[in-house]
Amino acid sequence: MGSVSSEDGFDQQSERCGSYSLSADVSESESCSSFSCRRFDAEGASSSMTSSPRPGIGNFGFQAPPPTLMLPVIGGRDVVVWDEKLEKRETDLSEVEMMKERFAKLLLGEDMSGGGKGVCTALAISNAITNLSATVFGELWRLEPLAPQKKSMWCREMEWLLCVSDSIVELVPSIQQFPGGGTYEVMATRPRSDLYMNLPALKKLDAMLLSMLDGFRDTEFSYVDRGIIVADADDCDAYPSSTSCGRPSVRQEEKWWLPCPKVPPNGLSEDARKRLQQCRDCTNQILKAAMAINSSCLADMEIPSAYLETLPKSGKACLGDIIYRCITAEQFSPECLLDCLDMSSEHHTLEIANMIEAAVHVWKQKDKKKHRNHMKARRPSWGGKVKGLVADTEKNQFLAQRAETLLHSLRLRFPGLPQTALDMNKIQYNKDVGQSILESYSRVMESLAFNIMARIDDVIYVDDAIKRCAAAESMSIFGRGGLGGLPIQKRMSPSPFSIQHSPYASPFATPTFCSSTPVAGSPKKGTSFSEE
Repeated sequence: MGSVSSEDGFDQQSERCGSYSLSADVSESESCSSFSCRRFDAEGASSSMTSSPRPGIGNFGFQAPPPTLMLPVIGGRDVVVWDEKLEKRETDLSEVEMMKERFAKLLLGEDMSGGGKGVCTALAISNAITNLSATVFGELWRLEPLAPQKKSMWCREMEWLLCVSDSIVELVPSIQQFPGGGTYEVMATRPRSDLYMNLPALKKLDAMLLSMLDGFRDTEFSYVDRGIIVADADDCDAYPSSTSCGRPSVRQEEKWWLPCPKVPPNGLSEDARKRLQQCRDCTNQILKAAMAINSSCLADMEIPSAYLETLPKSGKACLGDIIYRCITAEQFSPECLLDCLDMSSEHHTLEIANMIEAAVHVWKQKDKKKHRNHMKARRPSWGGKVKGLVADTEKNQFLAQRAETLLHSLRLRFPGLPQTALDMNKIQYNKDVGQSILESYSRVMESLAFNIMARIDDVIYVDDAIKRCAAAESMSIFGRGGLGGLPIQKRMSPSPFSIQHSPYASPFATPTFCSSTPVAGSPKKGTSFSEE
């Protein structure tokens, strides 16, 4: 094949390519490496697979394609070859860059100035898990599968954050065999006991919740925006509690941002209702398991000295006169005392829990201090003072036990009580990375489980309202015909959409504001208040 000048080569290229722009091809090849635009002419296609391309192609900066990518010309146009290896390589590089950015923030302790003023590693990981869950599950307003991008983001970044736990190990004795016979004892590494027990359980709960969301495909119910319902107020099927019952729904007043579930005119079928109830029961068990792990992890954390330094000097100053007199009285009943206290709101209940918890630790600190003084004062001439110290120590232990009993009864009555001031201080000042991972992971699983339960309750409530409306209409028709036309009043049960009637609540489901002063930098608990 003879040599071709640059101008002739350009004319030949233009004739073959038609309206195809070579400059666009060059810019695309420079800006994106995931695919390559290759062109082949008829002459090259008729030659053998090992033949070389025309020399004129090299004048425009194109590289010859590999022999394995030689394809025939289709309609005189260029053939676009998708290089899967390059695409996969670019995807891997992007994930590596994301991982670098994530671990850079963890190593800096969220201090982007690099001045070493960031938080400790444990709190940085806890905040990272909390922020990631807020990004992925923060707007879980519908019972539907999670978006593929968010699901992959959650699985990928949680794997990065949890890989730190692989290096948290403990040494345990292990028996190994000699090659020629006999045994000897060596120290082998094993995951730390709390991580070994709880982390696989949390991963299992995580997978169960994600698979449960994936199961909500092709459901009998759907969702409509609140604005559509208000505009279509004459439609009883849209939202029966607000249109056909004569009063606005509590849900519309307190959760106006949530879309409204819409069920068929006759309600859900028995199979759909049964599956929905089974999902709710399963989610409730997952919620209880996550709460148990979170409570156990918080109980194992050390009480920070910053919290103890802020406590009042006496238990009476913590509790106030009324509660203090009830605790120190001869006849003490935790249930009767709780019935007399003002627990009309979440804020009041949380303040009472903080006061009781503070009094417990004040009396325990006094008990430890006087026990140390008692050990130092063991002399024969100080017999009377030693008796007084022993009496005070027994009194402090007795009052601390009563306060712990009262606090336990309070938590049983309100299982969805938010984190107390002590819990938030523990999270903020915790230095143990393993405990931080378990606490934050269990907390976000707790929030996700609650949100799924709340959305299931929304659908069940609307289904019940639809069926009650149909039953009431049939009864009213029967009453008008056979009972003299007397009106029949429709009775509605309290709405589960109200936060006061929910056993738990989530920071991602209800944007409320609490007037109590939280500890700076500490995450909020995933559950909320209930009076049921």
